Amino acid sequence: MARETKRRSNGRRSPWAAAALIGIGLLITGGVYAGASAAMASSADTSVSTALTAEDGKKLFQANCATCHGLDLQGSSTGPSLFGVGELAVEFQVATGRMPLQASAPQAPQKPPQFTEEQILAIAAYVQSMAPGPVFPAEETIDGQGDVARGAELFRVNCAMCHNVAAAGGALTEGKYAPALGKTSALHMYAAMVTGPQNMPVFNDMTLTTEDKRDIISSLLFLQQNESPGGFSLGSLGPVSEGLFIWIFGIGSLIAITVWITAKSN
Repeated sequence: MARETKRRSNGRRSPWAAAALIGIGLLITGGVYAGASAAMASSADTSVSTALTAEDGKKLFQANCATCHGLDLQGSSTGPSLFGVGELAVEFQVATGRMPLQASAPQAPQKPPQFTEEQILAIAAYVQSMAPGPVFPAEETIDGQGDVARGAELFRVNCAMCHNVAAAGGALTEGKYAPALGKTSALHMYAAMVTGPQNMPVFNDMTLTTEDKRDIISSLLFLQQNESPGGFSLGSLGPVSEGLFIWIFGIGSLIAITVWITAKSN
């Protein structure tokens, strides 16, 4: 009788073995990919984080401003020359969204800026390199630590006739207006005094010294940080709004009470 050869029984693989191998492979592949991506991102960040230069500002200017102001800042029929305006005026106009101008109007309105802070500084640096003018002030000038009382007095004498004594703004002629200063930054207050945008006169150092400007800025920042102590500000429009309020509500209430008393007695 022939001897039966025993067959070696092959063990069955678990159905989860293939899934486990695939999972391990995916984890290893994903880890390698994540490590490589992080290394590439860190090297890319160091190259992107460099600040824009005046040359970058030139390209931005030519693409967005030269149509009106000319390739060489000489101006045109639709925009004034920028000779001598300097970096301070450029930063003020572009950072407040007044430029680029959307439409022709008696006055360029303030709106959200179309450029980042880096791009604005690059454009300002380019204009300053081509047509030097007023530069950014020292930090001390706009730190808000000046004489508030003296600044308020200087503001009333030199600025309140247009901007209102409470810096709430006011109407001018031919559809123009002096903007409210309740949210204006210290830098833009200084820039407006030095460069005289639109209808505002230029306050040079012969008119208002640097210390005078610092005190005015300090008084305006004080107004921004402190609410009206008298309750409702009524738009800070002074006697006009206060008189109207008294006429409508005060005298109106007296008339209503008189009518009620008369009707009651009858």
